[in-house]
Amino acid sequence: MLNDEQFGAMFDVSRPRVYAYAVSRCGLQLAEDVVSETFMVAWRRRDELPAKDVLPWLLGVAHNVTRELYRSELRRAALDEALRVWAEEADPDVADEVAERAAVLRALATLSDADKEVLTLIAWHGLTSAQAAKVVGSTRSAFFVRLHRARRRLEAAMNDVMTTSRQQALISEEE
Repeated sequence: MLNDEQFGAMFDVSRPRVYAYAVSRCGLQLAEDVVSETFMVAWRRRDELPAKDVLPWLLGVAHNVTRELYRSELRRAALDEALRVWAEEADPDVADEVAERAAVLRALATLSDADKEVLTLIAWHGLTSAQAAKVVGSTRSAFFVRLHRARRRLEAAMNDVMTTSRQQALISEEE
């Protein structure tokens, strides 16, 4: 296992090459994230680092980190698309419940991924707050804070959606 000084030296030598690899795979915006995560994995798995020629091992980790970033982005895009489709498919003229559902889905689609995750873990997946806290890797009390804030943002987004819907209805009536 590398000691702190050896790891620091390996980092100094390898970081520019890992960064160049990350830039070539995912661009400048995500490269720092890939490099950071790669060296976090290397730090946690110091005992598995090869004694010589560590660069291929590090690039393999960077490859996996990049792949996971793309998977996460695809999952996020798929969820956003599903929420958009559900919101568009809901016919607000059918009943008040459907109108409310459409408003919730439209409002939910405007929230951040973190807010969506917290809200859907509780409301759609039926997890307890303790279970949901484990999923997102936080304490139960930290999860309650995140959930409270996400609910407030959802409520504000729903007010915006409802206001916009009313304004559009008034414009339609005037025409």
